[in-house]
Amino acid sequence: MPTPPTLTSFPPHLTLTITPPSPQSQSQTPSNPSPTANPSPNILLLLHPTGDTSQNLHPLAHALNLPETTTITLQAPTPLPFDLGGFHWGDDITFSPDGGLDMDAGFSRSVRVVLQEVIRDVLVKKCGYRVRDVLVWGLGQGGMFGLEIARALYLGGLGGGDGDEGDRCLGGVVSIGAPVGLEGGKGLGNGNGNGKSKTPVLIAAGKEGDGSGTAVTSAGVRRTQEWFEFVEVVRYKRKGDGMPRNREEMMPIMAFLARRLRSYKGVPEGSVEIS
Repeated sequence: MPTPPTLTSFPPHLTLTITPPSPQSQSQTPSNPSPTANPSPNILLLLHPTGDTSQNLHPLAHALNLPETTTITLQAPTPLPFDLGGFHWGDDITFSPDGGLDMDAGFSRSVRVVLQEVIRDVLVKKCGYRVRDVLVWGLGQGGMFGLEIARALYLGGLGGGDGDEGDRCLGGVVSIGAPVGLEGGKGLGNGNGNGKSKTPVLIAAGKEGDGSGTAVTSAGVRRTQEWFEFVEVVRYKRKGDGMPRNREEMMPIMAFLARRLRSYKGVPEGSVEIS
């Protein structure tokens, strides 16, 4: 059984918050107060959009209230320039044709940090999780970066080599308002010969059409489908991307997480998982 991480588990240069599992998953009683009675077989990484911080996603981690899941909000390593405030995941600062910050800015530096320092060194080696136990939920640039983490994992595993299939697939990626970036399209044909990544992907975005304001175009969906075997796209009935605003918009995401999260609840002590 893995050991849930604490703040001291991570390198001090990383900024993050940790939300323990929902009390709904607690099975301990007054006669059995052991902390291991509330296991956490899942890790959910929350990744903020451009110009935000990990602290601003901390309320979302509590609101999700996921059982048997430790939620970690990560802060991007690079601050925005010009005193704009907030942080970003990209290698560079680029601007879109409308003058806004372009979220598709290359992610090689941030990918190394998250794959090596967060997932490999802490969650897998130190805490005993499997790669399959880790899911990612990203908003805007955080969603595109989450897909890039899964893509890079598929290409090289955690140690730069191929690794077996189980070491190259996350439990799932939820991307709010972002497909695989253009850099993903340039890399087609450079995979490891084992087909598409089996990391399941859910993309939530605004409706398509002229003036809809969505960043998830048909071309972006096709790029994502070139890399991932299981891609589900859910469209809001309204214009624009962003976080779900009501139960109808949220339900497909929660259903996706329910299918992907593992559970120890009701499993007899001493049982062995066969996978």
